[in-house]
Order: sequence, then structure tokens, then C-alpha cells
Amino acid sequence: MNYIKRIRDLREDADLTQLDVAEVLGTSQTMYARYERGANELPIRHLIALCHLYNVSADYILGLTDDPAPGPETPQ
Repeated sequence: MNYIKRIRDLREDADLTQLDVAEVLGTSQTMYARYERGANELPIRHLIALCHLYNVSADYILGLTDDPAPGPETPQ
């Protein structure tokens, strides 16, 4: 599974609209829709924000694991 399908599935499972997620990311609904279609690549800062929004790991969003649990917090 690639991240395009996974970010759409996470959004739908959370009962959020594209506009809801776009507002969290600080972008437009149009740009977020482009991420879900694969027309634009998802920037790292948005990947991190999505991990926090859905409480999942980046590996899960990227399709590198099927375990959505985030890893332990690391100091910043």
C-alpha cells in the first residue's frame, strides 16, 4: 500500500474532509487533494503533521509497516 491510499483511508476513517486536513496542514484543500491523488509529493513537514493528527508512525503512512503505532517519543 502506498502513502496516497493510506492518507485517504486515514482521513476517511477519522471522518474528516480534505478541507479539515488541509487546515491542520496550513495548506489549501486543492493542494491536499493533489497529495491524495499523487499529483504532488507530500512534504516532510506535512507527513509529520499527519502522524500527529492520526497518532500513527511515518512508517505506517509510507506503507513500510502495517503497524500504525507510533514509536517512542524522541527529544527535540
